[in-house]
Amino acid sequence: MSLTAPQVPSPAPHPADGLSVWPRSTRPGSTGDLTVAGVSLAETAGRFGTPVYVLDEDEVRERCRTYRSAFPEADVVYAAKAFLCRAMAHWVREEGLGLDVCSAGELMLAVTTGFPPGKIVLHGNAKSPEDLDAAVRLGVGRIVLDSASEIARLAAIVPHGSRQRVMLRVVPGVAAGGHAKVRTGTDDQKFGLSVTDGSARHAVARVLGQSRLELVGLHCHIGSQITTVKPYVAAVRRMVGLLARIREQHGVELPQLNLGGGHGIAYRPGEESLDVRRLATRVRAELRDGCAELKLAVPRLTIEPGRAVVGPAGVCVYRVLAVKRTGPHTFVAVDGGMSDNPRPALYGVRYAPRLIGRHSTAAPHLVTVVGRHCEAGDVLAEKVPLPGDVRPGDLLAVPVAGAYHLSMASGYNLVGRPPVVAVKDGTARTLVRRESLDDLNRRDIGL
Repeated sequence: MSLTAPQVPSPAPHPADGLSVWPRSTRPGSTGDLTVAGVSLAETAGRFGTPVYVLDEDEVRERCRTYRSAFPEADVVYAAKAFLCRAMAHWVREEGLGLDVCSAGELMLAVTTGFPPGKIVLHGNAKSPEDLDAAVRLGVGRIVLDSASEIARLAAIVPHGSRQRVMLRVVPGVAAGGHAKVRTGTDDQKFGLSVTDGSARHAVARVLGQSRLELVGLHCHIGSQITTVKPYVAAVRRMVGLLARIREQHGVELPQLNLGGGHGIAYRPGEESLDVRRLATRVRAELRDGCAELKLAVPRLTIEPGRAVVGPAGVCVYRVLAVKRTGPHTFVAVDGGMSDNPRPALYGVRYAPRLIGRHSTAAPHLVTVVGRHCEAGDVLAEKVPLPGDVRPGDLLAVPVAGAYHLSMASGYNLVGRPPVVAVKDGTARTLVRRESLDDLNRRDIGL
């Protein structure tokens, strides 16, 4: 069954429509509905139920191509933690990107989909024995070591006569990111080895002393939701300095440098996003000039976008269950919440939900959109304008829902996680089915 667009396509949305943060294929309809990739969101909700994640395949692919075009000489590695399913791994592979995984689970899904293990990078501040065993057995391209204890543990499981390529994650001392909980470039958080206290240099010496490990480069990740280029330039400068010190101390020039990701996107109209092409230009220049000054060979660059690839391609559609007015406050409760989007509760992310499926002439009022879960912090969007006649049964669509929604979803209140539906050329298809009550019950085997 296909959900198709009208025969005469609507014009591209104007910024005044409030659709600047929606997938580029989004078009308004005369009845208050929206279409994405030619598919009606209201019809999608009717066919697949709510909540439902809708993912624009062409938008994902176009964003992959933007990165490949901006960084033609670099390895672009998609950060699977943002969102991963078999189709996503397939799209990323077809567009020429590598894959960054953080667990044996993500790794196995990718490999069984046909993703080349040599183009996979394994991350994690505390990798389990199962994570490391799977990575070595399947032959991942690079493992990023995050602590001194991982060095000997990994070397012990690499088969005799083999060498596993590794990188060291270091903390460059650059603070960046949209919230304190996503700033990872300084010493006051759990990731990486410190340059300041000498941990990074000590780890370099230890890895170089392991015959079964091949140190191919350094890695850093300074934070998430970064919308300016300056912190990345500062990180490049410090990492190049460390590469030079490693050469001086060990006589080794490491051939790779991984700058991580964290590229910011706009969640609401008017917010800024990181200019990928400007980032590429500035990083390339700083890397070239810094290496020339220190007489280093320019290392091959790796970047790891996740949110910036898939976030803006996704929309989540909910159905209103209740509208409650308490004093000056109006609460609009929907049939999802923190179990399918914990980000507002975790670090205060703000969204711009929109009424779809019917046209309203009522004046907008500020409301708080809340979820159905038994938690006061189950708030999806605070003080957002919605038509004053919003009522149970209405549909609300939330843009920029492609990243860190399903991947961070939980089983709170045993509600079940929503499905993911891909849309392309007027057709919708299920990528990930809805988690049913039967799915939840089957896991509970004790009495």
